[in-house]
Amino acid sequence: MKLKFIIVLCASISTFVCMGEWEPTWSTRAAEEAEAVAAIPCSGHGRAYLDGLILKDMNKSRCECNSCYAGSDCSQFLSDCPANADGGDPYFMEPFWMQHAASSAILVSGWHRMSYSYSDGSVISQLLVEYIKKVHGIVGNAITEGKYIVFGSGSTQLLNAAVYALSPDPSMSPAKVVATAPYYPLYREQTQFFNSRDFSYEGDTSLWKNNTNSSFRFIEFVTSPNNPDGKLNKGILKGSDVKTIYDRAYYWPHFTAIPSPADDDLMLFSISKLTGHAGSRFGWAIIKDEAVYQKMMIYLRLSAMGVSRDVQLRVLKLLDVATEGDGKEIFQFTYSTMRDRWIRLKQIIYKSKRFSLQKLSPQYCTFFKRVRDPSPDNNLVSQRTLG
Repeated sequence: MKLKFIIVLCASISTFVCMGEWEPTWSTRAAEEAEAVAAIPCSGHGRAYLDGLILKDMNKSRCECNSCYAGSDCSQFLSDCPANADGGDPYFMEPFWMQHAASSAILVSGWHRMSYSYSDGSVISQLLVEYIKKVHGIVGNAITEGKYIVFGSGSTQLLNAAVYALSPDPSMSPAKVVATAPYYPLYREQTQFFNSRDFSYEGDTSLWKNNTNSSFRFIEFVTSPNNPDGKLNKGILKGSDVKTIYDRAYYWPHFTAIPSPADDDLMLFSISKLTGHAGSRFGWAIIKDEAVYQKMMIYLRLSAMGVSRDVQLRVLKLLDVATEGDGKEIFQFTYSTMRDRWIRLKQIIYKSKRFSLQKLSPQYCTFFKRVRDPSPDNNLVSQRTLG
């Protein structure tokens, strides 16, 4: 059904037809530009992007080539191209979004959300909060009821925001930040970079396992599922002076079985691992304690005045598509893709006398409602690497 409006002051609003159908005007050219760029083939080995073009001359298109391809149209294959096993991007989800090109596209006016905040004074879209709760409810990977949600520029910004929020009062001794190897190097690098008097990085968690007492305060990073080994880790340190940050970026059905919804005090997630949109730089934290939530909000307001309103709009649109129907289509697609890649990788590695793969046990997944093997080659398609 076409959207219709009844316009009272027809004479003063020329972009509408009085008592008739809405007619697009300013959006037409923008849509044509986006369609033209999307249609550039790049030999099937690259992509052209709107921000990579001289907009007024579509003939000056610039293809950005995939690894191992070069040339103005990405048609040149580089036979001596090395494989990068250290990092990467989640392009394996790109075909899904190309299949949903119309429903996932957004087009906004030049005056969209120019304010520092939303009309309620917040820097967080409450509608997006509801969609985040909805996707967690569909997947069953996290309990959100009665909890607080904050947004960050990827989980990267949220890591230090969480450390700041969990640190003790400045009058007390600094918190000792620890993590179990192999871990995401940014846990260490951020903590050392910010060089705060309230916290300091103190190495591997195992070094402090038998030293937790009232004179020490700890903040433990736990990555679950872990990268690169895919294990569903749990915190090692115990006690009232231990605070735990659960990095659950990979706790989605295409990477691991979901045995039960996580109910940790502080959990971090990222859109890059859910939908593949790493470049949008959007993450969120789910928090039990209101005081911790308030401290994280202070950090995020002071550091960036919240996440870009344009990014929040895009993520809202992506989650709207991801939760269509029963909300399972995207996870069925991504799990199938990851499983097929894992099978091919195992076949290659099994032929080698120099490399081997860890043995991973199948586990019951409440989302797929069956026992399934993990597909942990996430370390081959993401930025998370060994510490």
